[in-house]
Amino acid sequence: MTSHDLVPVRRALISVSDKTGLVELGKALAARGVEILSTGGSAKALADAGVPVKEVSDHTGFPEMLDGRVKTLHPAIHGGLLGRRDLPAHTDAMAAHGIAPIDLLVVNLYPFEATVAAGRPFDDCIENIDIGGPALIRAAAKNHDFVAVVTDTADYGDLTAELDANDGATALALRRRLAAGAYARTAAYDAAISGWFAGQVGEAFPKRITIAGNLQQTLRYGENPHQAAAFYTLPRLTAAPIRGLATAEQLQGKELSYNNLNDTDAAFELVSEFEKPTVAIIKHANPCGVATAGSLAEAWDRALQCDPVSAFGGIVAVNRPLDAAAAEKIAAIFTEVVIAPDADADARRIFAAKKNLRVLLTGGMPDPAAPGMTFRSVAGGLLLQSRDNGRIGAADLKVVSKRVPTEQEMADLLLAFTVCKHVKSNAIIYVKNGATVGIGAGQMSRVDSARTAARKAADAAEAAGLPQPLTVGSVVASDAFFPFADGLLAAAEAGATAVIQPGGSMRDAEVIAAADEKGLAMVLTGMRHFRH
Repeated sequence: MTSHDLVPVRRALISVSDKTGLVELGKALAARGVEILSTGGSAKALADAGVPVKEVSDHTGFPEMLDGRVKTLHPAIHGGLLGRRDLPAHTDAMAAHGIAPIDLLVVNLYPFEATVAAGRPFDDCIENIDIGGPALIRAAAKNHDFVAVVTDTADYGDLTAELDANDGATALALRRRLAAGAYARTAAYDAAISGWFAGQVGEAFPKRITIAGNLQQTLRYGENPHQAAAFYTLPRLTAAPIRGLATAEQLQGKELSYNNLNDTDAAFELVSEFEKPTVAIIKHANPCGVATAGSLAEAWDRALQCDPVSAFGGIVAVNRPLDAAAAEKIAAIFTEVVIAPDADADARRIFAAKKNLRVLLTGGMPDPAAPGMTFRSVAGGLLLQSRDNGRIGAADLKVVSKRVPTEQEMADLLLAFTVCKHVKSNAIIYVKNGATVGIGAGQMSRVDSARTAARKAADAAEAAGLPQPLTVGSVVASDAFFPFADGLLAAAEAGATAVIQPGGSMRDAEVIAAADEKGLAMVLTGMRHFRH
């Protein structure tokens, strides 16, 4: 099989749902003497603009039927796309049956994804599954040696520039690039349909799964400079957009890195858990300070107090529009990224003075209770699980100690356990009066996490000139059960007065007895929050 580099475009088939740039493209093709075949609304839009156009039904001699479901599914169309110009058997068959070659296909598909995202009824979604479009695209892409296929309005400019540069012809390099994009588009389209359909029939984990994303940004590198990386967004298949990185507008600052994006997502997901004004400072996807308060400025001060050393060069997330008071405080230390639902004019002006600071505004907060899936690659495969949207309220807690938590302890326990959900296991969180005062993350044993958090709290107290660590009089949360009493005893040594943990250990009775001996209140959640 041979291929030809330059192929003149003499005949084009245009059938588009998204008519952005359609008239301009039609005029550019008509000016070069290209015969344009089209259907329905595309043909009407072109004709109304004075572009000569031939209806596909006139070209095939077969009318549109079945409410437009059958119009391009015809040998005169598919033969024109699939026939190879370098094979006599193909050209002879085309001539014998009066099939004219089609050199350019411009198609974008019925808006299935947008229909689903708009929350339309089941039957409407089914009707917006394109059949002829994907068939045309796949045919043209397969025969890209001779046919150019355009599926994205963003490629119209490249196409017309190519025609200008090559006296009305397309080059093989462009046709191959367009063909690759065409197959990616039909794959993504089918992925959206199959994913939606699986949900309609209640299959959380169907036999086959396809994940399709849209390139948002090619990154400078991955976790390390020798790794390549990119950021892809997933198509929106819900009526409400999922606020976060995918909807964020970057106001200023350097290009975001892979690590920036990973850490920023972790930070924003954490602050979305809280109703009161909340600030989270994140480093390497773990919080080094979280606080709720009456204002963002106050929450910042209290979050920073937890671990001011680690906060340097961190990521800051807030769950309220930023004001000047909070912006002034955040801008006072070196920060990599700030993410917020919005920012007022004064806050923007303050941040603008920090040229390298990335500021992201998302237009809203994610819903921490929303369903969804998380993905992780392993050698040769993917791990899928439903996202950790489990939440615990006061009514869900079981008091197992002799002493019942006070009202303040109960509020702090719930905050601490919520933060635990966003800390790498093993996670131990000390909280006092609405703010974290010690965080132990990612240790191989729970007692090590308890001691690490207490040590960091002691260091922070010494740096601040406090008479004792803020863990004294705090509450403590564990993301999973205490397998032995040693982790609990370490927390008691740090000054904790109340404990929240899932429970479920074979040694629960031993751990509860240790809490009673130390005078600690203890509540069980029955829910674990491992995060690996």
